[in-house]
Amino acid sequence: MKKFSYLVFLFIVSLGVIAGCSSNDANENVENNQEASENTEATEEGEFPVTVTDATGDELTFDDKAEKIVSVLPSNTEIAFALGLEDEIVGVTELDNYPEEAQEKETVGDFEINVEKVISLEPDVVLADESVNEDALNQLRDADVQVLVVETATNFEEVYDAIDMIAKVTDTTEEADEIEADMEEKLSSLEEKVAEIEEPKSVYVEISPSPETFTAGKGTFIDTILERINAENSAGDLEGWPEVNEEAVIEMNPDVILTTYGSYVDDPVKEVTDRKGWSDITAVEDEQIFDVNEDLVSRPGPRLVEGAEELAKAIYPDVFAN
Repeated sequence: MKKFSYLVFLFIVSLGVIAGCSSNDANENVENNQEASENTEATEEGEFPVTVTDATGDELTFDDKAEKIVSVLPSNTEIAFALGLEDEIVGVTELDNYPEEAQEKETVGDFEINVEKVISLEPDVVLADESVNEDALNQLRDADVQVLVVETATNFEEVYDAIDMIAKVTDTTEEADEIEADMEEKLSSLEEKVAEIEEPKSVYVEISPSPETFTAGKGTFIDTILERINAENSAGDLEGWPEVNEEAVIEMNPDVILTTYGSYVDDPVKEVTDRKGWSDITAVEDEQIFDVNEDLVSRPGPRLVEGAEELAKAIYPDVFAN
């Protein structure tokens, strides 16, 4: 259950309802991201010092680009590697399993940060988000370590903001623009393929097995992805990551059931089909139960597009048959 605990911990801090994600073309989205100056002060490419305002409201000034980075969150680690900062990363957590090179870095804890280890690595910046233990982050600040807290993203625009913020202090804004344009191009292509579906399927996403079954409601990235691929979230009237009982899911009667715990449950499909009273659920009757990679749909980083593709192919296999 360790992975499930991390997933809930990562996202339960997300507040509010998801901001609508438009289907504007890639150029429009990238322009909007570049023009959004709420989190960063405008600077020319490669020009330092640079000042950024992070998700906590703290202003951090970097006299030079950050060349020694410790990331205490898997999503930030994935962003940093995507920006080409593999040589600059000197520390990650034990939870950071992608890319493979991340597992070769020094580790600074798992759910709990080893503050002393982080300080010993003498980083120019520690990349965190609002879910990371605040006491540990304050200890790092007290030791004069720059801690950059990115917003816990619940939609793609906020992911782009996180990428932009990290890129700003590492002098990789051109790489960030390329990543975001590529993500939006792939999302737009995906949306085009499902746009003509006249009867969107209802989908129940289960992120923990029985007896404590949790799902993804409004204000989660899974809900955002389902919206963009023209599918209906069966739990879309619920907020955050609610626990639901089996009777509630029977009442939902989803067309498709997706699980995200195949990495620690031997047979997720059997876990679902063995439940009393679930045989009449449409998804069970039609054998539309699939397990998806939890990292792809839970980590707010560049691979979320892969997660969207995996969900779309599971929900609408006929559309992606060729």
